[in-house]
Amino acid sequence: MNESWKPFFDKFESIPNLNALYSSEEKPVYPEKENVYRVFEMDVTKIKVVLLGQDPYHGPNQAHGLSFSVPTGVKIPPSLRNIYKELQNEFPERNYNFVSGNLEEWFYREKIFLLNASLTVQEGKPGSHMKQWETFTNSVIEFISAQNPTCVFLLLGNFAKAKEKYILNKENIINGVHPSPLSAHNGFFNSNIFIKVEELLNEKIDWSN
Repeated sequence: MNESWKPFFDKFESIPNLNALYSSEEKPVYPEKENVYRVFEMDVTKIKVVLLGQDPYHGPNQAHGLSFSVPTGVKIPPSLRNIYKELQNEFPERNYNFVSGNLEEWFYREKIFLLNASLTVQEGKPGSHMKQWETFTNSVIEFISAQNPTCVFLLLGNFAKAKEKYILNKENIINGVHPSPLSAHNGFFNSNIFIKVEELLNEKIDWSN
């Protein structure tokens, strides 16, 4: 964990008990325990974009501690595939060619904070640990907003948009439609959402991975 998060973790009192979460379920819990807090490896003051997901992928070998991301070699999930399509559509001149669903380069190189609202999930049961994590991650959003006033919050879908109230700098919020196959054709595609992110940051992001 990066030192910049120490004030947050020292102050926040109701952090979910990982041992209890992982031992109380009949089915496996994802991601692996050592990856639950992976996103906090990033210095809070260095974050450029917060991309908020709902909860980790709930199938084997998918979740690895970063929202929307899967390890190299794992099939690219539908929502991420749609994100890639929109990036290719918005930036045709960059010739993006996405062959992996691994977004570690976004995280480590581009400083995109890939946060899920729930940091764990039971296998096959999306949303199963949301109640345990929601207060914690809402406070994470508030802490980022307070510590990093220039960071952009990209909120895709109604669930993410509901987190607006925890963001202090409202002018840094970009709202969009969720990229899932159920909703992407209702305003995510051709939205220029990633162009808007770069315009608000006033800098180019390398979205390749």
